[in-house]
Amino acid sequence: MSIEIPWEQLRFDEAGLIPAVVQDAVSKEVLTLAYMNRESLIKTLESGETWFWSRSRQELWHKGATSGHTQKVVSLAYDCDGDALVVQVVPNGPACHNGTYSCFVEKMTSPATEVDPSKELEDNRFAVLTELEALIAQREAERPEGSYTTYLFEKGVDKILKKVGEEASEVIIAAKNRSHDELRYETADLLFHLLVLLREQKLPLDDVLRELHSRR
Repeated sequence: MSIEIPWEQLRFDEAGLIPAVVQDAVSKEVLTLAYMNRESLIKTLESGETWFWSRSRQELWHKGATSGHTQKVVSLAYDCDGDALVVQVVPNGPACHNGTYSCFVEKMTSPATEVDPSKELEDNRFAVLTELEALIAQREAERPEGSYTTYLFEKGVDKILKKVGEEASEVIIAAKNRSHDELRYETADLLFHLLVLLREQKLPLDDVLRELHSRR
């Protein structure tokens, strides 16, 4: 299949490289920053998986070729200046060589940037869902031992579906009992398990929200 690449729109540096920001297409978390040359860009588009140029080894690099942690490409875009790429992917495991979901795990904060959780909830009542979606994506990639989310992913879709059904039933019972405390608790459980199911199915929460918006 012929791949049409707008070479005239792209600006590679003096080394023939262009930075590529890799983003999880589902959770929208930034996974890593790598570099592509012309050959790796062609291979990425032809294979549907990410290929980069290793500046340290001076060679082409197929992400996941040895670890199995490949990245299936969903979309690829370039910025207004043509000197940077954004690659949205569905990752099959951690993106970082350290075994973490994302390479960007070290955070820098100052008193001016620290956010009061209660104030954040007041400003964005759905922020916790975004945070939870990202955490579930991290758990799926890293599979930390002892994590309940890891347990769900390792048991597979049937177990996840069973839990969704159980929690939906608990919500119904709580509502019949007219207990706000019980209903609040069980609804939180149901939302969590629904987010796990969406991650297992690789369906972004954003798509569900767009569906709701389209029905408005």
